Amino acid sequence: MIAAMAEIINLRQARKSKQRKDAADAAATNRAKHSVTKAQRALAAGEAARTDRLLDGAKRETD
Repeated sequence: MIAAMAEIINLRQARKSKQRKDAADAAATNRAKHSVTKAQRALAAGEAARTDRLLDGAKRETD
């Protein structure tokens, strides 16, 4: 009777594969935590432009 043989793995490749997976998971977490959607950026830019126009309109001329 022949015993079932275990699969041989390269430990260096397994370690690097695990590191890549961990790095990808961390990157996905950071993207979710720190990303800003295009709509949010557009809204912020619009608000900044609106504020600038409002402040420019309220300036006095000193000449």
